[in-house]
Amino acid sequence: MTNRPKAALRGLLLLAALLVPAVARAEIDFSGRSTLGVGRFFNNDYLGDGKDRWQTGSYNISVVRGVSWDGALPSRPFEIMEYRFGASIIAPSVLSHPPAGDRRYAGVLHFAAKTQFELAPKVETGLGFGLVAVGPSTGVANFHESVHRIFSAPTPKVAKDQLEDHLYPVIDGEMGRSFALGALDARPFVEARAGDETLVRAGFDLAFGMREQGALWLRDEITGQRYVGISGQSEPLAPSFVLGADVAHVFDSGYFPAEDGVDFEGTRTRLRAGVSLRSETFGLFYGVTWLSKEFEGQPEGQLLGSLRARVNF
Repeated sequence: MTNRPKAALRGLLLLAALLVPAVARAEIDFSGRSTLGVGRFFNNDYLGDGKDRWQTGSYNISVVRGVSWDGALPSRPFEIMEYRFGASIIAPSVLSHPPAGDRRYAGVLHFAAKTQFELAPKVETGLGFGLVAVGPSTGVANFHESVHRIFSAPTPKVAKDQLEDHLYPVIDGEMGRSFALGALDARPFVEARAGDETLVRAGFDLAFGMREQGALWLRDEITGQRYVGISGQSEPLAPSFVLGADVAHVFDSGYFPAEDGVDFEGTRTRLRAGVSLRSETFGLFYGVTWLSKEFEGQPEGQLLGSLRARVNF
């Protein structure tokens, strides 16, 4: 293990040490639980810069379970659990014959169990454990080819040279604090992750307009956009807006094997914005996120578009 992953591991161990007292206090009882909400989130670069490359598409579905939800995080972990399933497609800039020095194609599936709670008053804390599967056995490349065939889009021939099968155990954690800043709701946060990628991140989210109150918010891994896992209350058909930014230091990445000769960028930046509109039964979100370069030699960043739709019965 190089010094960079060791440094990230020390950071995660420090985060784990902070969480140990809360976890130790938790009395895990999974009886009497029900599904409190379901969140879905879709990213695609066709909704952003209109190109089919790099972080080209992803989809998450989150099932949130617990005994009850009163609009505030519990003081103990595991009382609210999120079970997240997702898939993503990573591709070079040209799907037929990519230029030299471009990144490899990767089909990715992931599953995670996550919990949110207040480690201390107003200190919103998230902790997750999961698995990330990469490679041909995921079937993501076959799905990608089928979708392109249906829409008469170029066949992703680069999938024949995709990253090999690999399974990564993943741990991630986030701490944030929300407070009012005039008419804005502000939330600075810090995050750490080890597994398929090892990194630390710091950033902030701003919300204004008729913000949904009492909701449980979840964070998308690719864009950093937040989406609703448990619905809250808001004025019907009144828009709300979000802005956000963060910077990550990347210690290691499984998506850039040394034998490829393409190295990852040590620093990543994300800038995001979005708008939500909700009625009593239907909610819609559209957002855009600018991602900085993820690997050395990448000519420019990219712009992803995100969609979330909710129907409450």
